[in-house]
Amino acid sequence: MKKNIQILQNIVSRKGSSKVLTFSIPHVFKTLQLLSDEKFVSRATLGKEIHLGEGAVKTLISHLKEAKMIDSTRSGNFLTEKGEKFTSQLQKIIPKECKIEKNSIMPSKNNHAIILKKYASVIKTGLEQRDYAIMYGSSGCITLVFKNNRFVFPGEDKDCLNKDKKTKQTLLEKLNPSGGDIIIISSSDDSFVAEISAKNSALWTIATN
Repeated sequence: MKKNIQILQNIVSRKGSSKVLTFSIPHVFKTLQLLSDEKFVSRATLGKEIHLGEGAVKTLISHLKEAKMIDSTRSGNFLTEKGEKFTSQLQKIIPKECKIEKNSIMPSKNNHAIILKKYASVIKTGLEQRDYAIMYGSSGCITLVFKNNRFVFPGEDKDCLNKDKKTKQTLLEKLNPSGGDIIIISSSDDSFVAEISAKNSALWTIATN
């Protein structure tokens, strides 16, 4: 799976240009997710969904085409067979994400949760995951491990959501975790920042383990 993250890194390289790119790995991942969900996506829709200007979107599309991940018709941009296979591989590790309301462990207005399947063994304290999220503007980030049908902090056994049934139920229903999974939850005053910082944390967790 590290190889897949390197492929994403290659897509966001400058390709010999001195121009500074305004998109990065989590933007590419979100683009692939959108194309996987919607089949055809226009350039304007991509810009709106990944919060990039027209020029940046055009460059991103160019890089994805060069990597043979996507192609375009008058209907919009779509995943190639290679792109579908690549995205499917990533989604086996990161199958689901969800937004959750302010809660007992995440007091911010916007919180974005993302699950990584079977990554509990690589998590130490969760500080690395927090740092990866803060790089993208997160105001706070926690990592939970799912074991024995409970959400616990790394290295602990106490159910940290024992008194917050609503948040626990939301995570169970929307992420459908199983033993050995981890959930990264990133926060921000801005919902997109919460999402993109959670994605960055998840992707770099994969890249470094």
